[in-house]
Amino acid sequence: MRLAVRSSYFAVSQVVAGFYDSLEALRDRSVFISLKKREMALAEAQSLEDGDGSSKPLYGMLFAVKDNIDVAGMPTTAGCSAFSYAAKRSATVVERLEAAGAILVGKTNMDQFATGLVGVRSPFGIPQNALRADLIPGGSSSGSAVAVARGYVDFALGTDAAGAGRVPAGMNGIVGLKPTLGLLPSTGVVPACRTLESISVFARDVDLAFQVMSVCAGFDPQDPFSKRLPEPSIGAVPPRPRIGVPITAQRQFFGDEASEKAYEADLESLKGLGAEIVEIDFEPFHAAARLLYEGPWLAERYVAIKDLIEQNPSALLPVTLSIISQARNLGAIEAFEAFYQLANLKRHSELVLEGLDCLAVPTIPRFYTMSDLAREPVVFNSNLGVYTNFVNLLDLAAITVPVGMREDNLPSSLTFIGPAGSDGALAALARMAGAHQRPAHPPRAVRGRIEIAIFGPLLSGLPRNAELKAMGANFLRATRTRADYRLFAIPGTVPPRPGLLPVAPGQGFGIEAEVWSLEPAAFGAFCANLPRPCTMGTVALADGTEAKGCLVDAAAVEAATDISEHGSWRAYLSARR
Repeated sequence: MRLAVRSSYFAVSQVVAGFYDSLEALRDRSVFISLKKREMALAEAQSLEDGDGSSKPLYGMLFAVKDNIDVAGMPTTAGCSAFSYAAKRSATVVERLEAAGAILVGKTNMDQFATGLVGVRSPFGIPQNALRADLIPGGSSSGSAVAVARGYVDFALGTDAAGAGRVPAGMNGIVGLKPTLGLLPSTGVVPACRTLESISVFARDVDLAFQVMSVCAGFDPQDPFSKRLPEPSIGAVPPRPRIGVPITAQRQFFGDEASEKAYEADLESLKGLGAEIVEIDFEPFHAAARLLYEGPWLAERYVAIKDLIEQNPSALLPVTLSIISQARNLGAIEAFEAFYQLANLKRHSELVLEGLDCLAVPTIPRFYTMSDLAREPVVFNSNLGVYTNFVNLLDLAAITVPVGMREDNLPSSLTFIGPAGSDGALAALARMAGAHQRPAHPPRAVRGRIEIAIFGPLLSGLPRNAELKAMGANFLRATRTRADYRLFAIPGTVPPRPGLLPVAPGQGFGIEAEVWSLEPAAFGAFCANLPRPCTMGTVALADGTEAKGCLVDAAAVEAATDISEHGSWRAYLSARR
């Protein structure tokens, strides 16, 4: 499990300063709509350092929230300047995260009023996809997903009514956790569909996402939709989990053969982990998905911004206005017909899930590009929700995790879906699937860029990570080395320098690593500046791939301390405190 702890050798204030320094060179200014003032964030960091903050579960972690979630003293826009107001109090979930030692640094971009799954419907610009610049970022929690995928923050909050906490996670190759409805209070959140919406969590690994969710969870009497639910915990994976999937004829990929092949391979990967794959009739789930934008729940979006849409409709983007305005044509008769239809579909889904541990569906049916959306902005947006729209309508929990790799080197991801309250069981399955990622074509070059494995002070969130970003590095994924390495603390600097030593197969440990990519020129400069006794080599990773990485030989570690049992540089630094 990733340790949410900063080392005293890397002070929280240094981490915060590194974040703001990295933004100064940032070309893409559309990830954040607003930032907390640097001096305020530094003051919070100093307060943590001066107090007993190190005992807090999220000590020193940086996070951001979607700009429909209130933060005291900062504006809330919901993606619309005319709607903006200054929040007097932070949302309950923000208060709980800050009490746990996390530091909020900004509010992220979003599809206006959370109406869209594409991430391009914002007057504040379009956050650039972390995997490829020509791809859409996914929405509506676009900025939150990109901020995490690029390593600007450790985690981020979004909201999810139709898939906004899962689609952008899949589009950027990270984890997206959509909790059981009512588990996280929505006090201080601008709603889209209040009866269906859940705050969601973005992170680069399942354990951190679940830990953040657990900190946020808990009944809030100020939220009429908050529920008294058991405290979530990650359970054990059943010996042979039964996982439901759509029958082949009902799988929708909208012409993306790479997505179709990747899904089939991901299911084979689950079989290899002991799962039993059960094909089921998925039409009732698709029917529920269609209700979200064809039924009365569209009226909830209208109610949320009723005054603005009736008094100043020109303040909305044309596409947002055209979608929400359709609610005027809905009446009580249509509403009750839809409620009855949903009740029937919900009962059917309950019967299906009784014989299964969960469902596993593609997070997104295909990757769409910016040019695709320019050609067909509405239909392609709807396509993205084919495996997400039904989840909240049927009161289900879900988590998205990268599992494999497509033929074009884009990540494939699965969404595990289960009944309300199954959050822990789903997280356990997602952790298992994500830890055994299917290899693509190792070693890989992403459009001429070179992949490099990072396992020391350049890791995300540590102060020197800003140096990596300044070289134009792009974050790709979090993983571990194969159990063929040992990690050493080499003396001579404070703190000591890390050294990764190859050993005989099975004689080492899996060491925490992040894979980033560099342009060839930047990679050459990186190699030229390697400090002794490090040399550039090839590192075998637990996900079946390989990447370049800094290695040492046996002679270099004779006077060093073997820190392999810590499993990561972060954990070692924490232990040194």
